[in-house]
Amino acid sequence: MTTQFPRIAFIKARWHDDIVDRAHEGFVAEAAKLMPNAKVEAFDVPGAFEMPLVAKKLARTGKYDAIVASAFVVNGGIYHHEFVSEAVVTGLMNVGLETGVPCFSVSLTPHNYQPVAELTAFYTEHFVKKGAEAAHAVRQILDLDARLAAEGQASAA
Repeated sequence: MTTQFPRIAFIKARWHDDIVDRAHEGFVAEAAKLMPNAKVEAFDVPGAFEMPLVAKKLARTGKYDAIVASAFVVNGGIYHHEFVSEAVVTGLMNVGLETGVPCFSVSLTPHNYQPVAELTAFYTEHFVKKGAEAAHAVRQILDLDARLAAEGQASAA
């Protein structure tokens, strides 16, 4: 892997897509500044719970240097948001550990979300910021991976 031409998969859950898509927009805009030769490919999934499996399938293709997954998991009156969030983040971490492809989460679970204009506007902008932060994290890890690979080659010589 070279950080000069990274390929990045960006998985987007479709629940609350008006908010989730903003993370992708923030990521792409910031990645263009940090990694101008990066290719970011988007993949839509029904919800957050499907993201780790799709991340694993993408990682196993060998095409991607990093995977980012974004979701907005809310308490919609049925208590499930906490264990869904935990399963998603743990699943993404396991994908990274099992495949060696770093996985990043832009999956947020607010304490109290109601689809009112003020909260929707806040989270819409917050997801742009979190997407940009994910681009910085991807760049940092890809640079570190390249450095570690170079050090490994140097010590093997």
